[in-house]
Order: sequence, then C-alpha cells, then structure tokens
Amino acid sequence: MFSLTVCDHVMIAHSFRGEVFGPAQKLHGATYAVEAEFRAPSLDAHGLVVDIGLARAELRRALDSFDYDNLDALPQFAGQNTTTEFMAAHVHGLLVAALKAGRLGEGGRRVTSLKVLLRESPLAWAAYEAVVE
Repeated sequence: MFSLTVCDHVMIAHSFRGEVFGPAQKLHGATYAVEAEFRAPSLDAHGLVVDIGLARAELRRALDSFDYDNLDALPQFAGQNTTTEFMAAHVHGLLVAALKAGRLGEGGRRVTSLKVLLRESPLAWAAYEAVVE
C-alpha cells in the first residue's frame, strides 16, 4: 500500500459539556497540527498516490471551514462536543467528499483509505481512519 501525507494546522476555540472534561468545560483555544494520509494500492501513470498540491489545497479548504472560529457557534457542530477525535472524523468526511467530487484528480479516485490525525500537542493526538467507499 502506498501513501501520501500532507500537513497543515488550524486554530479554534470551543468548550465541552460534561464533568469528565473538567476545566475544558470553559471556553478555551486549541491549535491542531493536522495530517491527512491518503492510501492507494498502486501509483498512477505519473508515479503518484495523489497530486500533492491538490491534496494540500483540499486539506486547507477543509480546515478553512472552521479555522479561527469558535466551534460552539457554528451550526454544523451544534450540540456536539468537538473533541479531537470528533474533529478528526469531521475533517475525514470533508476530504472523502473532495475525493468523491474529483477535486484530487484522477489519482484521488484510486484512494482506498484515508487517515486524518490531529495533534493537540507533542504529547497527545487523535486520529480517524476508514476505508474510502
């Protein structure tokens, strides 16, 4: 299996509901380093998994949909605890939609799985990985 990973970052504010979150129940900020790993069983005629420029552009487009926002105020996250795990799955969904729409070119149509990893710090991160159907 071949893979290509692109990285970017996003800055957000949010709060959590539930005693388990302790002080994170208060509004706080986070900066996530975001990695998207596209996987395909073979390379295209150019020797690529996907075009790196298109992959970077689509990751940026996904992150721009909530970068520098208070997630608590965005309708797409209403009533949701926007944990790192949840946000990894959210970005994954946006990138799968880009793959299906053809925005990552022909190579994107061969991607069979995608992993999105959000790093909260050098000590903690979460990811969501699934087959692209």
